[in-house]
Amino acid sequence: MTAGGGGDASRPPRGPRRGPGVGPVGSTEFVFIGTVAERFGVHPQTLRLYEREGLIRPVRSSGNTRLYDRDTVERLEIILTLTRDLGVNLAGVEVILELRSRLSRMEGEVERMMDAFRAMAADHAVRPAAASPPANALALRPRAPLVRGSRR
Repeated sequence: MTAGGGGDASRPPRGPRRGPGVGPVGSTEFVFIGTVAERFGVHPQTLRLYEREGLIRPVRSSGNTRLYDRDTVERLEIILTLTRDLGVNLAGVEVILELRSRLSRMEGEVERMMDAFRAMAADHAVRPAAASPPANALALRPRAPLVRGSRR
């Protein structure tokens, strides 16, 4: 490397710099721990604590440096909102994040079931109507009222 910072002529030129603490790895943008800590006004040790507690999971570089992707930063934002603004402790944050995760998975399952139901309904709509239902069809009958006339 030259004193002027020009670099070795055998290396390919670097892409445009994005600022300190930000860089691409593959097709995903990552931010270093110091940049995240500064952005949110927390000490880097706080971020390490959140990682130890399992609240965030930054990826690691080959040199074992913590790299924060967009999803991790968004999760950190939720954690800080819960702790700073709502006064939730870390155990409560863990429960809330787990419930959010479960809810998200269940929403996905419901959406898949609705897609399957829509496909079945569309398939049923294009079939010619039969004069009588098949022998193994489920017959629905109107519900009887829960309360029948008054007793005396």
